[in-house]
Amino acid sequence: MRILAELASLYPDSRCSLDHENPLQLVVATVLSAQTTDAAVNRVTPALFARFRTAQDFADASQEEMEEHLKTLNFFRNKSRSLIGLGRALVERHGGEVPADLDALTQLPGVGRKTANVVLGVGFGMAEGVVVDTHVKRIAARLGLTKEEDPEKVEQDLLPLLQMPERVIFTHRIIDHGRAVCTARRAYCERCTLAPLCPSAPEAYRTPPPVAIADATIGERVSA
Repeated sequence: MRILAELASLYPDSRCSLDHENPLQLVVATVLSAQTTDAAVNRVTPALFARFRTAQDFADASQEEMEEHLKTLNFFRNKSRSLIGLGRALVERHGGEVPADLDALTQLPGVGRKTANVVLGVGFGMAEGVVVDTHVKRIAARLGLTKEEDPEKVEQDLLPLLQMPERVIFTHRIIDHGRAVCTARRAYCERCTLAPLCPSAPEAYRTPPPVAIADATIGERVSA
């Protein structure tokens, strides 16, 4: 798939931008990243992870202390409650360990399908799904990979296009592209090397579709 090859060329070193050392830190950081930049999360997590090292530590935290650590983040009061509830649920249901299971993860406080896919893919190397954040949703639509608005439906459109090993790195590359070129405020098509493949790009930046593409399904959805 030409889009995947171009993304790999553009962003060969893409990785999860949330700083973490283990699955517990990853699930906490991902919960905190909702409607907050990863950079903002990374500013608070060093002190947070120094103080709260285990699920039991989070379970035993007071709302006041947790809020003090998270007060610079959007919705810090709700996120404080979520982290305390997350710690308690991990202790009570999973012996203090983060489960490597989609259903179990999505039943934890503050954890939705997107967070669960991040934890499975990045934390456990299990790329069962595709993480669909705002960048992925926006750029997948611009590239003609989906017409859906609901993140879960977007994910279902992307799954057949991505081999399992590509699913995690695809999200990171799309996020990097969304930050660097195809932003929410403006798509900089004039300097985008994906423009020739993008049905949303102005005609001046597009090339005629290739004569043949091996995968007809992919060809219909990504050719200009």
